[in-house]
Amino acid sequence: MAYCDWDHTSKLNIKYHDEEWGVPVYDDVKQFEFLMMKVMQCGLNWQMMIAKREIFRRCFDNFAFEKIAAYTEKDTNRI
Repeated sequence: MAYCDWDHTSKLNIKYHDEEWGVPVYDDVKQFEFLMMKVMQCGLNWQMMIAKREIFRRCFDNFAFEKIAAYTEKDTNRI
């Protein structure tokens, strides 16, 4: 496969490029995941966010927004 000028240094980056980048998302949970990752990126590079994605999924109940909406201070401290 020919690649655009993309970071090919990581298998996670290549997987993200090939399977997710530029692909329309219609699933609310998946859309929320991307929104949360963009918010948490806050000046960090996207490669770091992709590398930490599984940690974020564990912290945020796989980005189930119904569960996150009910988080308490205990959950916030856990994260």
